[in-house]
Amino acid sequence: MDLRTVRRSIIEPALLLLPARMESPQAVVMLLAIGLQESRFEYRRQMGNGPAKSFWQAEQGGGMVTGLLRYRVEGIRDLATGLCAVRGVAPAAPDVWNAIERDDILAAGLARLLLYTDPARLPALGDEAGAWDLYLRTWRPGAYARGDATQRAALRKKWAANYAAALEAAQ
Repeated sequence: MDLRTVRRSIIEPALLLLPARMESPQAVVMLLAIGLQESRFEYRRQMGNGPAKSFWQAEQGGGMVTGLLRYRVEGIRDLATGLCAVRGVAPAAPDVWNAIERDDILAAGLARLLLYTDPARLPALGDEAGAWDLYLRTWRPGAYARGDATQRAALRKKWAANYAAALEAAQ
């Protein structure tokens, strides 16, 4: 899917459902870059019928679903359950996990909330290394954690290209 279309038809509507402080060019770039890294905005279910769903490839027990619904800071949990209510989904992990496979706006909103849980500020536009670090902290990609040095280098190189494409599409 074209990145500008993703931005206009998925990410921007999702951000409108969240507090205004969560809407920024930096957030848009991160959501685009992570979606590219995880699914290239082509797959809403992990290839090989794996456990992840949505363009942001969330697992049912992971941070974007169960983590947000049980988040220790009540405000984040309230935003996640409120987002579910607006999108007509019960705030239960199985229901949310199944819904994000077909509801891109819900998935994008939850992805933004997951980024918001990180204590650091969003990286400045153009800070590709800082964006990579944020992605690793919040998404904790298994392919990177289990990968050898060559695989990790390939994922890092892929991120650099995806971040550059996201940055261009967000302009």
